[in-house]
Amino acid sequence: MQWNADSYTQKHAFVFEYGAGLVDLLAPKPGELILDLGCGSGELAQEIANYGAQVVGLDASADMLAKARQQFPNLDCRLGDAASFELPERFDAIFSNAALHWVPDAEGAIRQMHRHLKPGGRLVAEMGGQGNVGQIVAAVLRQLQQRGYALTEFGWWYFPSVGEYAMLLEKQGFRVRLALHFDRPTALSDPETGLIDWIEQFGDQFFAGVHAADKAEILAAVDAELRPVLWRNGQWLADYKRLRIVAEKPA
Repeated sequence: MQWNADSYTQKHAFVFEYGAGLVDLLAPKPGELILDLGCGSGELAQEIANYGAQVVGLDASADMLAKARQQFPNLDCRLGDAASFELPERFDAIFSNAALHWVPDAEGAIRQMHRHLKPGGRLVAEMGGQGNVGQIVAAVLRQLQQRGYALTEFGWWYFPSVGEYAMLLEKQGFRVRLALHFDRPTALSDPETGLIDWIEQFGDQFFAGVHAADKAEILAAVDAELRPVLWRNGQWLADYKRLRIVAEKPA
């Protein structure tokens, strides 16, 4: 995934704005050492730091980390993959918002999170859950197939059920304190172009190998198909379904 950091912060700020409630659930304490896994452009890492915690932000995108450093020069931001990162610190808590669904190797990510927590440390995370953006995905796949592009599956997102993800956490040794799957229709930034903006930012891999003219036609067709369904009261609403997790590494 190649991230456009400027577009992300300008057009898709809802991603980190919705994460504010997750920070409340984390309840950072002064002096705690906390890892923000998938910190992106750094807004939530900075919010955690404002509580007096010491924060390390980790992300796989150098462009997003550059944006984070530009916006919050005092943040400790590091490049790393969620499924294979190795850091010298052990953390009181790991926080992750809207990042773990970008990690198909879920077992690898859970293993590394467990390894990097102190005994008694906690994991607070939210990610796309089973069925997330299902209507958008189905419409894009239909339009691709109608034009002869035979993409029937995709491997860059991971949207698990409650049972599936809780089982993986427990298998690694976590104690799951909360596992909640819920609908969260999410208003997109631009009332007219919001759906296309979203697809181009987060789903551009659907169009690998697709001719530019076909891509434009597909996007227009998806917009027309979903407008009666997801455009309400003058606003695009993406059909988000979220999975919220609180777990701990037993002392």
